[in-house]
Amino acid sequence: MNSTVTAVSSNGVYAFTKPNRESITLLAGLGVEGDVHAGVTVKHRSRIAQDPTQPNLRQVHLIHEELFAELRGAGFDVSPGELGENVTTGGIDLLALPVGTLLHLGDEAVVAVTGLRNPCLQIDNFQDGLLKQVVGRDGTGAVVRKADVMGVVVAGGTVRPGDPVTAELPAEPHRPLERV
Repeated sequence: MNSTVTAVSSNGVYAFTKPNRESITLLAGLGVEGDVHAGVTVKHRSRIAQDPTQPNLRQVHLIHEELFAELRGAGFDVSPGELGENVTTGGIDLLALPVGTLLHLGDEAVVAVTGLRNPCLQIDNFQDGLLKQVVGRDGTGAVVRKADVMGVVVAGGTVRPGDPVTAELPAEPHRPLERV
């Protein structure tokens, strides 16, 4: 199956959702040009409160559009950008990728996967009960996060819907994704 970018989104102000765009520009070491979460150090309010000097491992949010179909099956209506992601993909299992995977988006942009987003209660403010759909527990009781993955921009470039997505795995041993 071919993996593609199905939507791109950004927002210059703090808001839960991000409007879809015709394109976004990724800037190496910073994130999405004009997005409130772009920067070398953390930009998420909860992270700033903890330590504003932390490196920003959450420059780009990526989510797989297949999650939206799963959520529709559970009675929720969620579209690209509404969970705050910058890049919506189709045909690639983002959650199965190891830390350090390089995602090539289009002809130039490259994002290194850093970990999993830890969804917060804002998701329930968006749609009541949605948090339980994107964070749960497996048979052993371990927390399972499926809202999206986070990354940092290694190489900049313009990203548009329809662009191909290819994954370049890091050298083994692979480290599974954890919350960042």
